[in-house]
Amino acid sequence: MSNSGGSVTGALAADGVSFAYPAPRVSSCGVHGTRHDGTLHNVSFHLAPGSSTALVGNSGSGKSTLVRILLALAKPSAGTVALGAREVKPGPARSLRWYRQAVQYIPQNPAGSLDPRMTVSQLLREPLRQLRVAGNHRALAGEALERVEVPAGLLDCRAGELSGGQNQRVAIARALAVQPAYLLADEPVSGLDLPLRNTVLSLLGTLVRQEGLGLLLVTHDLSTAARVCGTTAVMAHGRIVEHGPTHRVLDSPGSPEASALVQASATLHFPQASRPVPRDDA
Repeated sequence: MSNSGGSVTGALAADGVSFAYPAPRVSSCGVHGTRHDGTLHNVSFHLAPGSSTALVGNSGSGKSTLVRILLALAKPSAGTVALGAREVKPGPARSLRWYRQAVQYIPQNPAGSLDPRMTVSQLLREPLRQLRVAGNHRALAGEALERVEVPAGLLDCRAGELSGGQNQRVAIARALAVQPAYLLADEPVSGLDLPLRNTVLSLLGTLVRQEGLGLLLVTHDLSTAARVCGTTAVMAHGRIVEHGPTHRVLDSPGSPEASALVQASATLHFPQASRPVPRDDA
């Protein structure tokens, strides 16, 4: 299976993106709806095909807001998002069909995105139908499942019958079935035990190295960033405060925020031999 991403080429890029939630509402009972986290200030970065970037930072740093904007689920108040030469912004489903095929999302909690009443085959074929992907949809679903090392015999099982690790791999297969160019993965191993974490992280690394997918991995775990991603971007207070080769950011952080994250990660293990080799365009 090739990863055509709808035949889209070029980097996924954010250029000067800012975002602010609406001002708090004031009533006779006080202030309601105040939102301090998630604001973005002039965020720029690019993700090239076949490259991997970890997006790390504390809760409220703006990671989830940036991902929503990259998924065209929220409109920036300033700046642009583009895939190749084509600008991307929220709009009707029909106008974004090309983008939904090119850029797929892997959620943190697959239980919230997989309907337990649907079979695995139905779950994998649904985005193929919605995005009007050509080909035999059952065959494409089977191929995607094989790539995540889930037996094809589970195609007719319901999501509610699967283990947590199987559900997570089905969520990845669902994203892969449409043959995207990019994956945005939000804490994809946070709920898994160590053996399953290793399986999923190995899979993501293989997709980048061997199949040329671009990967943005949102994580709070620096050891995960060290294992999978060639570059790391550190977010704090709605800004990217540091961005560079993962080994450099983690070994010699140049910002107070990155230093604090490294110091707080007592379990970080980053042996010299396992360091990812950054791409020239990273």
